[in-house]
Parts: sequence; C-alpha cells; structure tokens
Amino acid sequence: MISIALYKPDIPQNTASILRLCACLRLKMHIIEPCGFNLNDTRFKRVIMDYINHSSIIRYDNFKELLNKNKKSRVILLSTKAKKSLFKFSFKKNDIILLGRESKGVPQNVHKELKNKLRIPISDKTRSLNVVVAASISAAEALRQIKIF
Repeated sequence: MISIALYKPDIPQNTASILRLCACLRLKMHIIEPCGFNLNDTRFKRVIMDYINHSSIIRYDNFKELLNKNKKSRVILLSTKAKKSLFKFSFKKNDIILLGRESKGVPQNVHKELKNKLRIPISDKTRSLNVVVAASISAAEALRQIKIF
C-alpha cells in the first residue's frame, strides 16, 4: 500500500495531521530521524487525538535505513524543485511518498539519490503548499491511480 515518509519533521502539528491522514486512509507513515520534537509533545497530541491508535509509524535512524528496509518500494520525493508533475506520474501500490522537512526540505544528497521527484503544480506567484496539504494531495492522487478510491 502507498505510504508517506517524512524527512526529519520539525513541526508537531503538521506531523500529527499527516499521521491522522494516514490513519484515515490506512497508510503507513515513515519518520526519518531525528524528529524535531517528542511524540509526547502536547501540540502533537492535541492534533492526533485518538487517531494514533489507528495508525502505524515506522521510524528510521537515517535516510539510508529507509531505503535499505524498503528495497521493494520506490521512494518518490515530493519537491518544489522537481520538474515532473505529480499528475503525470504512474503510482504503484508499494510507493513511498517522501516529504521534506518543513523548514529546509531534504538535502542535496537525497535529491541525487532518488530517481523519482515530483511537484504539485501551483501558481508561479507562490512558493509552496503546506506539507500536510501536499501529503493529502499526493496520497489522494496515488490512491486514485491504484484504484483505492
């Protein structure tokens, strides 16, 4: 099944919202450490509520560990720097959609490592979508393509 990965997330409310999205859509969530906050953070708990009981979080010490433990999956980077539109990409059932850190995205070595990099087309007068919105759009499109919706 499609899953969402967060690279060193640093805003607890965003991470909680994405985890809640994953719980509602029955997606796994991968977190690449270090996470910029503790999962006991009150800001995280306020957003996640009881949805934590319906979700699956897999944590990794680093990006290489995510790749090594998911060799049968394609890791697809969602980035404002990507050239290919999310809507012109063919998703597969085991794809992992990787979203960068809210404050910095992902480092250049991660960009270089990944073959598949996608963007969500937005107005050229704006910089980027919130990471939760980007996760929602990309998950919905991937699930639509693999006929879950």
